[in-house]
Amino acid sequence: MAKDDCIVPLVGYSDRLSVRPGETVGFKVSSTGTEPFTAWLTRSISADPNPAGMGIVEEPMEEAFAEQAFPSRYQPFHPGSHAITEERVSLRPGDGFLMAATIYPTLARGSPQTILSVGDVNLLVSGDGAAAISVGRDVVFAPTGIRLRRWYELEAGFDADSGRLFIRQRELGTPCPAEVHGSRRCSLTKGEVRQRAIIAARMKDGVACEHFNGKIEAPGLYRGTERSDGSAIARWDFSRDISTTTVRDSSTNQVDARLVNLPARAVTGSRWDATEMCWRHAPEHYGAIHFHEDDIYDFQWETDFAFRVPEDLPSGVYVMRISCGEHRDAMPFYVCPSRGKPRANLCVLIPTFTYAVYGNHARPDHDSSWKDRDREWNAYPYNPAEYRSYGLSTYNFHSDGSGICHASHRRPLFNLRPGYRTFGGSDCSGLRHFQADSHLISWLHAKGIAYDVITDRELHEEGLACLADYRAVMTTSHPEYHTDRSLDAIRAYRDSGGNLMYLGGNGFYWRIALHETETGAIEIRRTEGGIRAWAAEPGEYYNAFDGAYGGLWRRRGRPPQELVGIGFTAQGEFHGSHYRRKCFDPAYDWIFEGVHGDIIGDFGFSGGGAAGFEMDRVDHRLGSPDNVVVLASSEGHEDRPILVHEEQLTHLTNWPGEPTGNLLRADMVYFDLPAGGCVFSAGSITFCGSLPWNGFSNNVSTILENVVNRMTGSGLRDRSRPRVERSLD
Repeated sequence: MAKDDCIVPLVGYSDRLSVRPGETVGFKVSSTGTEPFTAWLTRSISADPNPAGMGIVEEPMEEAFAEQAFPSRYQPFHPGSHAITEERVSLRPGDGFLMAATIYPTLARGSPQTILSVGDVNLLVSGDGAAAISVGRDVVFAPTGIRLRRWYELEAGFDADSGRLFIRQRELGTPCPAEVHGSRRCSLTKGEVRQRAIIAARMKDGVACEHFNGKIEAPGLYRGTERSDGSAIARWDFSRDISTTTVRDSSTNQVDARLVNLPARAVTGSRWDATEMCWRHAPEHYGAIHFHEDDIYDFQWETDFAFRVPEDLPSGVYVMRISCGEHRDAMPFYVCPSRGKPRANLCVLIPTFTYAVYGNHARPDHDSSWKDRDREWNAYPYNPAEYRSYGLSTYNFHSDGSGICHASHRRPLFNLRPGYRTFGGSDCSGLRHFQADSHLISWLHAKGIAYDVITDRELHEEGLACLADYRAVMTTSHPEYHTDRSLDAIRAYRDSGGNLMYLGGNGFYWRIALHETETGAIEIRRTEGGIRAWAAEPGEYYNAFDGAYGGLWRRRGRPPQELVGIGFTAQGEFHGSHYRRKCFDPAYDWIFEGVHGDIIGDFGFSGGGAAGFEMDRVDHRLGSPDNVVVLASSEGHEDRPILVHEEQLTHLTNWPGEPTGNLLRADMVYFDLPAGGCVFSAGSITFCGSLPWNGFSNNVSTILENVVNRMTGSGLRDRSRPRVERSLD
């Protein structure tokens, strides 16, 4: 992106979101300033800018990282996906040449979109919507324009015998596909063109531009004017190695290409006929790649400085802050304990996958008036809705209207910053994710409860081993996105006698896949069912990264009710109500010790109440255990939440077969497990927002403190014992 476009003057990102002692995290910074920028390290306690609460609280960590200055430099970034060969290919006008591709355009632009390029020889769609071939200033257009979301077969090139540039175009999928032609005499005076081939863009001054929006299938280069095995210079087969970023050349020349900025693979091609829904079973039906002008995976900035984590640095949430003149930025990361060496009885699971999936979510209700409150509170000033070129989230659409299915933290994520407000027009703090989770972190500090942090990245890579030594594990407010491995690790911990606290809502909901080689890349396919920001196209429900069916964990036979006793049931506006106590069995009075009255959490910094926005409830049909105890249930939801889509059948019926109003609630639950562990689940995404209320002195805080004290006890978990005692008094 050019320096004079809409850019943030000082911004950066880290190459990883979690590290252990002895490991190094690198920081990549772009600064338009003329003076050096300064960096210093803090430990994050509270990321809520609301002056009615703690405000943003951070502890200086100068002993671990002394304040330092580094030279400012602007680092550009270049959105847009394409494929490029490492080797050069040759086009010889004296022999004639042919460019070919099957395309499915998805966006009309007033400027060219390049399909295949070698030097100044380009197969493209013009700004007027006509397929064309250009060689330098010589251009030939197809006589009829192309329509969006239709398959076309294109062939274009130079006939050395007649001295004519030509293009042939045929629309596929019609009863009588007619071929149209265009040609003109052209005296090509240049000799051999020998350059790297580029698919879905062309190069200008070393930067890809004029990106194609849509699907491309079977692009190729040939000698002469007809396609054949013997004349192939390169013939790329997108149906091979779909899980990788390599595009294979099926010709004998083996001119493979690599994909840049992760376009979507495992998408239907021109041969897809709906007889197969999984690309692994019929890869020839999935021989296309969907390219976008706004795809972005890794900004590929150079590292400006690095931080090696000292062996004695406490586990926790850290922020590398930078400043240059009047500009500021902050890059959060997490320090986990050394492997096998926990420093606390309690582990907090940090949902970095969820943070990345929501990264740079440009909300459709964003309004510029939100800036007034941001300035008043000294909140984070930049919003992805106003800086869309930095790449949006999987809750947004590409410019061509297709859903964004890839996420990555290897770029600046504005909503992963202390002080960022998601709901800028809200009367409350208006926080989600990283900032909302600091309500829990600040509560732990206020109560003097020792804790370690482990992120879902460690869960995915290390499994049960990274949790096994903890007496208790707690989630934060919204652990929504999980891989098979991260979910397996949590379940294995629970079933081996661990104590689990699920302190949010709409958790364990969507299945994601991680790329094997592209660090930090996450894939989500929003398939049938679920509250979703977009819907996957028919036939595109299986992930490219791992070949598995995407969508809800519930659709894969692993509903969250089986893990934590409750699952997603209702979503409303960002408003919170209260719980009413339902359980008066003396066996569970210890949970309510110090709580007066039956109304719980009619206050809070998230929506104004502990129960709201996204809520979970018990459902034995979906796996809630028989011994689950409903401690309290929410009521009084004046914002009229809706039943989630996967529960609704018709306008009159739903899966549970109950009146809809009965299902629009949050259940706070507890249950014991055979191996000796137990589970406490809050059932609401706004639960943690009530913890800091009234200086952390309130009934929600009291309940959680009772649960944490019972689950953690004293001392580290004995590794020699197969189970953890629930009662540690």
